[in-house]
Amino acid sequence: MKYDVIIVGAGPGGIFSAFELVKLNTNLKIAIFEAGNSLEKRKCPIDGDKVKSCIKCPTCAIMNGFGGAGAFSDGKYNITNQFGGSLYEYIGKQQAIDLMKYVDEINLKYGGEGTKLYSTADTKIKKMCLENGLHLLDAQVRHLGTDINYVVLENLYNHLKDKVDFFFRTPVEKVLKNGDGYLVKTASDEYECDRCIISVGRSGSKWMETVCEDLEIPTKSNRVDIGVRVELPAEIFSTMTDELYESKIVYRTEKFEDLVRTFCMNPHGAVVNENTNGIVTVNGHSYEDPSKHTDNTNFALLVSKHFSEPFKDSNGYGESIARLSNMLGGGVIVQRFGDLVRGRRSNAARISEGYVTPTLAATPGDLSLVIPKRILDGIIEMIYALDKICPGTANDDTLLYGVEVKFYNMEVELDENLETRNKGLFVIGDGSGVTHSLSHASASGVYVARYIAENM
Repeated sequence: MKYDVIIVGAGPGGIFSAFELVKLNTNLKIAIFEAGNSLEKRKCPIDGDKVKSCIKCPTCAIMNGFGGAGAFSDGKYNITNQFGGSLYEYIGKQQAIDLMKYVDEINLKYGGEGTKLYSTADTKIKKMCLENGLHLLDAQVRHLGTDINYVVLENLYNHLKDKVDFFFRTPVEKVLKNGDGYLVKTASDEYECDRCIISVGRSGSKWMETVCEDLEIPTKSNRVDIGVRVELPAEIFSTMTDELYESKIVYRTEKFEDLVRTFCMNPHGAVVNENTNGIVTVNGHSYEDPSKHTDNTNFALLVSKHFSEPFKDSNGYGESIARLSNMLGGGVIVQRFGDLVRGRRSNAARISEGYVTPTLAATPGDLSLVIPKRILDGIIEMIYALDKICPGTANDDTLLYGVEVKFYNMEVELDENLETRNKGLFVIGDGSGVTHSLSHASASGVYVARYIAENM
């Protein structure tokens, strides 16, 4: 089979690449290969009743499939250059913002109308943070919610399904140079294309490394974020979430001068399992529909670790910590903050007697046996700092789930068009190491699609 453009990965980068290519040139023959299922077949078997923990499916319904790892996320699109990636370093700050706004318009058109756009501009919360040694990053935040995000993806798929050839449950094994184009190999077939866009997300990090080795594409070591997911009564953070919904707050610890940040805040949300390369970690979701709200708010506290020579395997470091959690707890571990600071493990009795009802069935345990001391000390410091602006954060019954790990790809060497040294081969989204968010990944897809359409 011969295509004009093959896209590897049906996450936000791949979806918006296809959307823009179809819009700009209806004559292009386009295929998308995805290791996971189509949207309607993405069903996690964990039901809280018969199946209470991860059973390690061959393809994780949460991480893989149409929509990528963001399909069942909180559906937050952050319009900012202050976090979410370094796309602006390649294409310019204003163009990056304009593309994110364009993605926002498409999301509204395809089912997101009526959802709220939050902003940190002119907020008293920023001043309150600064007065307490915290820094609130600037952003506009479109919150779709897990439910509306699903509707948007469903509508985008319906728009594309008759214009693009989709190959689900078809992982790509190799991408090889083929004359002036590329050969895309699956377990059973080979496909040719003139242009290839790789958009495999964070879960495709190991595979991406093999592609770079095969095609001699330079990479450089990136980082890994390690931390916990905090769950507490929604009222404690209501001042923050009612006005901003998602607040990215950064704190520099006194002890080690490490940066600790909040990430993926889910007001009235639920804590969930996540499976990355067979390792069970923790994440969080929330819904736009009030009937699906819980009494709790959850968010991650993460510490970024950058490594220097000779160590290069930042993801391997994060995986080893997550495996230790899986070894001790059979999956995710949960601990009361009061137990952690007293140096004792939580048990089922202490969890059940607390004032915070867990939204995830995790194993009570001791996070100090899993998370390195320097990282854990920073998280504890951050909790006490947040307690100054949101009193109650450091309550004994606040729950900490571990571990939460955000894996990043090795950063792929790309030019200003997000094109590798192999002409016609583009790497976008979180799989490139350039973006770390839904909005940036989607914007990178639009950007590359426009460049390809203009030059084919």
